[in-house]
Amino acid sequence: MSDSNVRLPAEWEPQDWLWIGFPHDPDEWDVLAAAQEEVAGFANAVAESGQEVRLLVRDAANEARARSLVSGAVTLERRSYGDIWLRDTGPIVLDRAGIRAAVRPGFNGWGGKYLMAGDQTIGEELARDAGLDLDRPDWVLEGGAIDTDGAGTVLTTEQCLLNPNRNPSLTREQIEDRLAEDFGLTRVVWLRDGLLNDHTDGHVDNLARFVAPGTVALAEPFGADDPNAAIYADAKARLEKAGLAVARIPSPGRISRGPFVEPASYANFLICNSLIIVPSFGVPQDAEAVAAIGALFPGRTAVGLPMRNILAGGGGFHCASMQMPVAG
Repeated sequence: MSDSNVRLPAEWEPQDWLWIGFPHDPDEWDVLAAAQEEVAGFANAVAESGQEVRLLVRDAANEARARSLVSGAVTLERRSYGDIWLRDTGPIVLDRAGIRAAVRPGFNGWGGKYLMAGDQTIGEELARDAGLDLDRPDWVLEGGAIDTDGAGTVLTTEQCLLNPNRNPSLTREQIEDRLAEDFGLTRVVWLRDGLLNDHTDGHVDNLARFVAPGTVALAEPFGADDPNAAIYADAKARLEKAGLAVARIPSPGRISRGPFVEPASYANFLICNSLIIVPSFGVPQDAEAVAAIGALFPGRTAVGLPMRNILAGGGGFHCASMQMPVAG
């Protein structure tokens, strides 16, 4: 049953600060230095827009590397974490009768695939140090698996939330009940699959994103070999069946590292107070994507930043960050 006092804000609502994770593990990135430079560029862009950025660093050497790359506007915080994907391991902050509170469901390394020290505790640590009451419901959920309009509707994928490697004992209806009870999310729009080769088992934040109440951004396939053409078509049909308007944005098309097709997506953009941070992959569609996504957010400036080396670690700008919404 939904708690009417609980609301998960939309990402476009005012934010106090942004947490970002800084890469540190050479086993995860064979392009570690380049990935660090891209994350630093991301942190700098948000901080220099006037929004507070708290960049998490792992140890003294990692902190020194980060400090060499970021401006004085970025705050560094020494923390114990494994992966940088704070969207999935960090606290999910909601509004509970006008007061900020955090929820951090269980985390099992994206279905047991990537288990790193600190990832099961960083969400609780950040919430505690921010002075938030914290709930720890006994089911598995990553923040990137859901996207909300701030009014109770949530997008997700069957590939992720119904995956037996997450909550094998829960039915679809029970998961919907958990989303209502823990987050105040009363309407679930189920898409089928996420992008090809997405390590997260199809997180929705790499596929389809609310950009306004009732409107969802979704890619238009690019080229005859776009690896996600069928996935986009199925998502479009489901969104329209749910009565949601679809705003088409470009697809980067087929982006590969050697034989591996990357889950590259402009939908992994991040909404900040005055900026929209849009991934760029070094392809001709980049400029069109910045323009198309920027047009969906009047009053904010869309900025395209390189993300191809971050993507080599399995995620993007949205995955590597988590916002703290303004109280009330």
